[in-house]
Amino acid sequence: MNTRKLTYERWLYLAAIALLAPALLINLGLLAFIDDEGIRSLVALEMKFSGNYITPTLHGVFYYNKPPLYNWILLAFFEIAGRVNEFTARFPTALFTLAFGGSIYYFSRKHFDTKTAFLNALFYITCGRVLFWDSMLALIDTCFSWVVFMSFMVIYHQFQKENWLKLFLYSYLLAAAGFMLKGLPAVVFQGTTLLVYFAYRRSFRRLFSWQHILGGAAFALIVGGYYMVYAHYNGLDTVFTTLFRESSKRTVTHFGIKETVLHLFTFPFEMLYHFLPWSLMAIYFIRKDIVALIRQNSFITFNLIAFLANILVYWASPEVYPRYLLMLAPLIFSAYLYLHAFHEREQSWQYRLIYWFMLAFCVVSTLGAFAPLFVGRLQAVPFAAVKSIGLGMAMAFLTYLYWRLKDNRLLVMVIVLLVFRIGFDWFVLPDRNTHDFGNECRQSTIHAARQFKGQKLFVYKDTDVQTTNSFYLSNERGAIVPRRYGHFDTTSLYIISPGHYPDTEYEKVGDIRLRHDTLTFDIGRLKQIK
Repeated sequence: MNTRKLTYERWLYLAAIALLAPALLINLGLLAFIDDEGIRSLVALEMKFSGNYITPTLHGVFYYNKPPLYNWILLAFFEIAGRVNEFTARFPTALFTLAFGGSIYYFSRKHFDTKTAFLNALFYITCGRVLFWDSMLALIDTCFSWVVFMSFMVIYHQFQKENWLKLFLYSYLLAAAGFMLKGLPAVVFQGTTLLVYFAYRRSFRRLFSWQHILGGAAFALIVGGYYMVYAHYNGLDTVFTTLFRESSKRTVTHFGIKETVLHLFTFPFEMLYHFLPWSLMAIYFIRKDIVALIRQNSFITFNLIAFLANILVYWASPEVYPRYLLMLAPLIFSAYLYLHAFHEREQSWQYRLIYWFMLAFCVVSTLGAFAPLFVGRLQAVPFAAVKSIGLGMAMAFLTYLYWRLKDNRLLVMVIVLLVFRIGFDWFVLPDRNTHDFGNECRQSTIHAARQFKGQKLFVYKDTDVQTTNSFYLSNERGAIVPRRYGHFDTTSLYIISPGHYPDTEYEKVGDIRLRHDTLTFDIGRLKQIK
């Protein structure tokens, strides 16, 4: 490669790295929480209010669905920042996204050149599902997926070295961390990968070694140690039955045969959609010598074995969200990049199709960057014209580079997507916040919390307050809003679902808006005690 091409690449690397922070952080805290974000942040907040960091609660009632590690992480960031809000809850996700990308680069660099390893890391960060969804939310999945991916890499690389103690010990320590984040799925990923890969390598007997027993003991020590402490605060029966139910509720046992069969057909297309544009490279597998090419590279072979073995569980589960599969994305992306080199040299129809698709995306994105100059509601953004023109010029220049720099088209495309995300941050997020019902829910809840801050407030029986509202209520009041099932009085305030408790007589003094079904729950004083 000549000096000029190296200079181009160096600047492209620097541009991609420089754009990561603004792409991931601009307006990160703008939108109101979705429900799952509310759960994670509320559990952490209630730990702070109660001083009990062992047994998670929601509205003061034991919360069993997830172990507490991610709540501890959120709470640490709340304490470091000195504030609890959407940005501080989502900032860890941005950091874990970058850490995940760094780990992908680190392990890929052991097998590929710098550019391929860099692209594999950036493919993950810039795929549609991560860039426009999971990197923006205060959820467990990015951190959990990073931990599981690290476990995959430990299994492969230590197997290659035949260092069985490190393989089992490190992978089980990571599995323990995964369990403390999300429960049983960590065990499923660990067990499936070990079983299938060791069987493929004809080393099944190694699964019965003392090293494996020691690794399992390390897992049991960490997870068991936590639950031994937990047992001093609450019984364990409900904990484990709930964790098992959380892991099985999305499977055929819950949804039945009809939904499962339909899911078997739709699942591949859904995943291709969510992980665009890079998932389009799946067409690279359409070639006669595909098996021989894959077998030439043991790392790619492992990645595909781990990918297929683990994705089958979700393929057979009717209710699966793409964020459950983030740890598998770098595995398949590495195979895409590996095959890309062959198709690029051959100028295959697959390569040409992807080239034209991405070029069309660049052109459309360039034109779309000027939309704020003509769409009235987008002009409410400060300096809308300047931002729009700047984005349009940047996109036009990148489109030219994509066409001109034949050896660096994928790298240019990564930068295009990061610039696209910045435009999304500048224009789409503020517009969505203005017109999204979630913001109205947030504002009505904060208003009610301030209005009744000095008064006792409870959730009436099983009124299904959405966790987004619960977070804003608790955060603004600086205290847990507990549920009350008895010992009612006529002086305290209660959040009541009028639809669920039509016979309950109360004096309404306020209300809060809920996101789903545009419901309104009342805040009132009971007129009589039943």
